[in-house]
Amino acid sequence: MQEYKAYIVDKGGHITERIDLICEDEDVARGRAKQLVDGHAVELWQGNRKIDRFDPPPGGPPA
Repeated sequence: MQEYKAYIVDKGGHITERIDLICEDEDVARGRAKQLVDGHAVELWQGNRKIDRFDPPPGGPPA
């Protein structure tokens, strides 16, 4: 198991929350980080390495 951090990012680009994730691998961590997107962006990090950023869909959540 590996440690990851998911950072919730507001519209101004500021981190508002950190969520610690323990996952089997990077693919699982990406899936969990994507699930956290809810009207705000989520950045996934492992240590000082940024893995990815997941943005909400334009115009809000899908209907």
